[in-house]
Amino acid sequence: MKKFNRKKDISPKYLLLFLSALCIMLIVMSTVRPDMMRPIKSITGHFITPMQRGVNRIGKWVEDKTKVFGDIEELRAENEELKKEVIRYQSEIERNESELSELSELRDLYDLSLLYPDYNMTAARVFSSNSSEWFSEFYINKGLNDGIYEDCNVLSDKGLLGIVTESYDNYAKVRAIIDDNSSIIAEIGGNNVLCTLDGSLSTIDDGYIIISDIDKDADIEEGDRVVTSNVSDRYFFGITIGYITDITMDTNNLTKSAHLIPASDFSDIDDVMVITDRKKEVNY
Repeated sequence: MKKFNRKKDISPKYLLLFLSALCIMLIVMSTVRPDMMRPIKSITGHFITPMQRGVNRIGKWVEDKTKVFGDIEELRAENEELKKEVIRYQSEIERNESELSELSELRDLYDLSLLYPDYNMTAARVFSSNSSEWFSEFYINKGLNDGIYEDCNVLSDKGLLGIVTESYDNYAKVRAIIDDNSSIIAEIGGNNVLCTLDGSLSTIDDGYIIISDIDKDADIEEGDRVVTSNVSDRYFFGITIGYITDITMDTNNLTKSAHLIPASDFSDIDDVMVITDRKKEVNY
């Protein structure tokens, strides 16, 4: 005997036809006999209305969330634009601060030129150094084409930096007074007390370089200003070098020594002033 299989024997098209007919019948009955459909409407309303409310709530929730997500994306886009604006303004501020700093340095150098009106000077910028810690030897962006030659004195707004040792068409090399190979005849205070100033990279780490060959009877004291001496054949007279401290009597009991605190900062040099005259030429 053939077993009846409902899943296989009921075709979907018959089911569709049945449901369609049922819908048509209900529509006709609701039109012809609305009183008969009232209980059915009440029953379906009892189930469908809450479903509709739930669907409406879900729809409203989805709509709200979609709006929120849209607002978030809009806020993100605005935030990115604001970040770009902040970066742009920060860049402008840094550029303005750099220009103001450069202007201040140039003003200081200009004031420095007024202290030495008898000398011809030109401003230059440092573009390289042989040391990452101290500017013991460094290069400036002007040279022979700008009237800068070997033995030209180089100054900062605080005082003496060093002397030009090599000059080329568009740049020059400067040896600082703190360099181990630097030696200067200088004067202490206003009494023309001569001394020898020797550069030392080992002592500049402690903030000073060495002064020696001071006469034992010289009237000097801590804080006295040290300047270039007219006795020097390469440095012009009267340029501030620094200030003395820690005066001691040498073991020979004939001379004194001291420490000199440089007036210039040799850890950070940007702009310099170069005296384009040379001491030997001035004396001729």
